[in-house]
Amino acid sequence: MLPIDVAAHGSRWRHRHPVDKAVLGLGLTVLAISLPPWPGAALVLVTALAVLLGPAGVPGLRLWRAYRVPLGFCASGAVTLLVQVGGPDGWISPADGGAVRAGELMLRTSAASLGVLLFAFTTPMSDLLPRLVRAGVPAPVVDVAMVTYRMSFLLLDSVRRIREAQAARLGHTTRAATWRSLAGLGATAFVRSFDRAARLQSGLAGRGYDGTLRVLVPEARVSVPFTAGAVGLLAAVTVLTFVLERVLP
Repeated sequence: MLPIDVAAHGSRWRHRHPVDKAVLGLGLTVLAISLPPWPGAALVLVTALAVLLGPAGVPGLRLWRAYRVPLGFCASGAVTLLVQVGGPDGWISPADGGAVRAGELMLRTSAASLGVLLFAFTTPMSDLLPRLVRAGVPAPVVDVAMVTYRMSFLLLDSVRRIREAQAARLGHTTRAATWRSLAGLGATAFVRSFDRAARLQSGLAGRGYDGTLRVLVPEARVSVPFTAGAVGLLAAVTVLTFVLERVLP
């Protein structure tokens, strides 16, 4: 399992209904996109960090390891706003107001990413996907998502085992050997993925698969106090944003 999935299964909010956590996490994401970047997105970022490290109990190092990937995408997108291509100042030159726009984009995207991570770090996919059918998502779509989710872990495990076997046979000692090992890794993983898919299809057919994967869903109820508290927190962030927008320059 990926570290974020391990954290989700061991989260303090593991047994809460996904709706509770979606209201808070995805609500913060919506606020990060819709409120003014300053101070709105900054407040959302601080709030999401406080909830993740506080009540949600996500370890700081594990959060950083998951957050640095989307943060890198946010930074790479913001850098492009600092320059302009063409124009009277030459082939490439600093963009007017580029630093402000880059900072605003960085605030929005980084805060929105934390809102999504709040939901991901507290909600295992095994709790979320089966409930999507009750929410109106077609069952075949959910089944494909569940199988893809499961197969992705099997594929990652196969890749890890193949890399360990190649390293044990000195397959990464030189650049040429590394490239040969990489080619062999891709070919072997491709063949194994098709083999696992064929065995999965045979296993489902032998168990009378009728188009729907039936799984046990942990019992959980939507907590009215938790949801009300989440809505109150979102409202407080919104109100504080407009208050600070009048006070701060």
